[in-house]
Amino acid sequence: MRIASIQLEMIEGESKTSRIVNVKNMIDKAALNNQGEPDIDLILLPELWNVGFFEHERFQQEAEKLNGPTYTALAEKALKYNTYIYGGTIVEKADGNLYNTALFIDRKGELLAKYRKIHLFTYFGAKEGEYITPGDEPVVVNTDLANFGLTTCYDLRFPELYRQEAEAGAEIFLVTACWSFPRLENWVVLNQARAAENVAYLISCNTAGKVRGETHLGHSMVVDPWGLQVASSGSKETILTAEIDPDYVKKTRNEFPALKDRKL
Repeated sequence: MRIASIQLEMIEGESKTSRIVNVKNMIDKAALNNQGEPDIDLILLPELWNVGFFEHERFQQEAEKLNGPTYTALAEKALKYNTYIYGGTIVEKADGNLYNTALFIDRKGELLAKYRKIHLFTYFGAKEGEYITPGDEPVVVNTDLANFGLTTCYDLRFPELYRQEAEAGAEIFLVTACWSFPRLENWVVLNQARAAENVAYLISCNTAGKVRGETHLGHSMVVDPWGLQVASSGSKETILTAEIDPDYVKKTRNEFPALKDRKL
């Protein structure tokens, strides 16, 4: 299974249209192997990449429905390259509320699942909770590749969500994020901990760049079921690629049955 995590540089004030065009071009690059042939199974994008996490005043203006321009652009690429796309998050407008909603698109370009971020970030100048309504449902998506547990950024600090998703069958956790310095050590250890404690893969996609004085730390990564980094990036815009074997989760869980040994 070949995956690509697109660590996008956020440029303050850049229009949504420009960001969508840039992401479409980066997906074209991510989908090709070293021989220039389409060969990708899963592509990840960062949190709120089309609006900007700290550009709060744009949330209402840039909010869209699930079938809006962001989904349409990503669905076209999923169909073209026969790949799944965890499309980062959009500001979704529904029922008079705004949600920080992740899109999971299948190989045919259909919206297979959505995940509304449960844990909203209000520290360090962020005002997410003032604009966004929290979700309340963990989401696990079953596919021909593996069972994916969907999460977003600040969720990493709440192990209960990951355990619930593991109990619901998740084998690979997907994390879309906009995580900033100086909390690099927190980011690294939480990526590894959520994978290790649930004996699952974890694939994260974070942002790069600087917005409203916040420097996004990047360091997207792929962590194996033992909690070891398979691949990781630095702090600049990049496309992180890796090959993983979903069957390795079952093998590791049989070899090291930590989930079955729980008493509480």
